[in-house]
Amino acid sequence: MGERSAIQVTYTATGLSRYAIEIRHRQLNKYQVVRGDSQYIVEQKARATLAQWDEIWERKKGADEKRSDRQHRARSIEEKKALAMERTQEAQKALSLLGQLLPFALNVSNKITIESLKDKSDFLTPQPSPPSVTQSPSQPAIPNEPKESDRRYQLHLNPIEELIGNVLPGYETARRRPLLDLFKNNHQQWSLSKAKIMSLYESQVQAFNKSKLEYDDYEKALADWNKKRDDFILARSAHNRAIDDTIKAYLSADSTAITEYFELILASSKHPDYFPQSYEIEYNPESKVLIVDYQLPPTEALPNVKEVKYVQARNEFAESYLSQTQTNEIYDNALYQITLRTVHEIFEADNANSLSAVVFNGYVHSIDKATGQEVDACVLSLMASRAEFENLNLEKVDPKACFKTLKGIGSSKLHSLAPVAPVLRIERADKRFIQSYAVADSLHEGNNLAAMDWEDFEHLVRELFEKEFTQPGSEVKVTRASRDGGIDAVVFDPDPLRGGKIVIQAKRYTNTVDVSAVRDLFGTVMNEGANKGILVTTSDYGPDAYEFAKGKPLVLLNGGNLLHLLDKHGHKAHIDLKEAKKILAENDNMST
Repeated sequence: MGERSAIQVTYTATGLSRYAIEIRHRQLNKYQVVRGDSQYIVEQKARATLAQWDEIWERKKGADEKRSDRQHRARSIEEKKALAMERTQEAQKALSLLGQLLPFALNVSNKITIESLKDKSDFLTPQPSPPSVTQSPSQPAIPNEPKESDRRYQLHLNPIEELIGNVLPGYETARRRPLLDLFKNNHQQWSLSKAKIMSLYESQVQAFNKSKLEYDDYEKALADWNKKRDDFILARSAHNRAIDDTIKAYLSADSTAITEYFELILASSKHPDYFPQSYEIEYNPESKVLIVDYQLPPTEALPNVKEVKYVQARNEFAESYLSQTQTNEIYDNALYQITLRTVHEIFEADNANSLSAVVFNGYVHSIDKATGQEVDACVLSLMASRAEFENLNLEKVDPKACFKTLKGIGSSKLHSLAPVAPVLRIERADKRFIQSYAVADSLHEGNNLAAMDWEDFEHLVRELFEKEFTQPGSEVKVTRASRDGGIDAVVFDPDPLRGGKIVIQAKRYTNTVDVSAVRDLFGTVMNEGANKGILVTTSDYGPDAYEFAKGKPLVLLNGGNLLHLLDKHGHKAHIDLKEAKKILAENDNMST
């Protein structure tokens, strides 16, 4: 089964947190490092990939067991020869696919639609079923207890019987004995009947108490199910909104969205199971160059069985393999194909014409035979401009010759895994961050925070939190001005125990902040892998906003909290929402 390391956190020179998880599947000979700026996304990708690998392994095990069972049940020589032929055909098909990696991509469209990327899955966990409710039992009715003094057990003699009783001693006693026996028998029957009634009542009480406990458990399970369903729907909605936002931002040439868009493109590309399908992407908006660091499979991951025969003399199946020379040739060709294919998929999907060139750096994770240590070596690197790539007829090229014509860098024997220097390397700095400036010192009591310039307000919030987080090594950075509700500032605390990442959003509002802004902040916290989210506004929040924030790593600071924070650090200002609305309206009129 798949294995994973603990999440690793590093910080760039600019204070940006980077997350990584190593995952592997020894049975499938798969290894991958899942990296990203968001702890939440990295965790999700690692889990999803491990689940996919486990599914592949279970499928492979099932196929192997089925084949083994067929081999065991195959009795005649002809049946065994037919099975060997079938296995040979499967092996030949696997080898043939390696020669079709590039042609396969040329026959499918890489122009993805928004709807195809959205999560349309249903919440599949079944709702807990309510237990059968037992009615509270009523106190049972117990028949009247027979008493020896009851009239029916008393002896009633007529005058003649009284006379006989006076004459014959023992007569009255003899006449009384049947009545006494009747009483004893009736009392015994009454006792048994009472015991049965009380036993049934006690059973009903126990059943009722048990059903109450079961119903309490059911209500807890139902509440848990409702929470999980709501979280699922919330995450699905956030994912689908993110898709909409990514496509929209990509079409408007937003550099971050361009990176996310092409990650979606590569994620939708179909490869054989033994390809890692791991990559990192960076986009340079100035040069319009996309850099792709792509994980390639090691040689031992590729299929190398060419034929299966049934050996009648030994009553066994024998596999024959490709020669090392053939294996090396197929491996090198596959790497050249996947390089050209990936660049092709990226350019074909670039609907917004956002790229001028693509850099492909192919890495192989393997064991260094000289040291026995695991290494990640870049074995080939290619930079292709859109113009030169679109002039290629990929249906007819020789992959290696085409790679060389495009001035790709790599050893003449890629299977040797000789490392090369990438044409361009991915820079790890987060380009969202911009140079901040001071605002607080220029404030005085006459300044109305609700009417100040929105960009100045974001820098003021950044400045206040920079003073608030004064521990050594902490850093507060402000992001590019966008007025889009995204991250306005990020706190980086390098402390390994209490530290982490906190995202801050500033809302210079004159109206009440509704719950949608708090939901957006929570989605940002999840996507960024942050420890906490802080929303700061000049106004206040509605009840639904406070309710949504309960139990979540969110802090809501209203105008009063903001003034207190300002005063705490020696600055004065005021908030007058009515005045601010008037000022802002006048400013809008002047601008139009």
